Amino acid sequence: MRTDDIGYRDGALNLRGVIAYDEAVQGKRPGIVVVHEAWGLGAHAIERAKMLARLGYVALAADMYGDRRQATDLPAAMELIGDLRTDPTKLRARAGAAVATLKGQPNVDSSRMAAIGFCFGGTTVLELARGGADLKGVVSFHGGLQTAAPALRGAVKPKVLVCTGADDPMIPPAQVVEFEDEMRKAGADWQVISYGGTVHSFTNPDAGKVVALDGVAYNKQTDQRSWAAMRAFFDEIFGAN
Repeated sequence: MRTDDIGYRDGALNLRGVIAYDEAVQGKRPGIVVVHEAWGLGAHAIERAKMLARLGYVALAADMYGDRRQATDLPAAMELIGDLRTDPTKLRARAGAAVATLKGQPNVDSSRMAAIGFCFGGTTVLELARGGADLKGVVSFHGGLQTAAPALRGAVKPKVLVCTGADDPMIPPAQVVEFEDEMRKAGADWQVISYGGTVHSFTNPDAGKVVALDGVAYNKQTDQRSWAAMRAFFDEIFGAN
């Protein structure tokens, strides 16, 4: 398997992601953009890109902040996120730059693309879907489901899979219901899987180590179940890979 840094831009901002793929796989294959948590592009998202490469995909772990900046505490993370939190157009454009970069890779089948994201990244890929990105599907893992720009009828082109913790205090049941209603009104093809006994950041073994927060914890079983759900989803949208 090969991993390389890959530079790209969103306007004047220099972004530095990581691309991963299996050199032994011949021909073009689906491409998956991976969007990191609020802390910035680090080990978690890069490891997920490698896991996708082992499954036969080309994966690009995106850099949403520029120059691969990372936060070590919550205030720093909120500063890095900045107006991406409140400006869906800017957030979609930033993520769209990663999608366009991956589409341009010679070993990627640009007609078979998807995006996955974790926490802030989950929110990001849902914004791509709301904006009608040219993707087959998006998968949100413990991502926030709220938006300042709800999807319009017919706008959501990708299929949508949301994996969320039933006991996540950051994504309460009312937010899930509101999201489902939004997707229903938009006429989207959507799924929400709610995992019992599961709180926020359930995919990250280092959850809570950067900043100790209530309602944040790794859950190995839910991590495995949600990853399996993603794999089945990809088999559906791409055909068995």
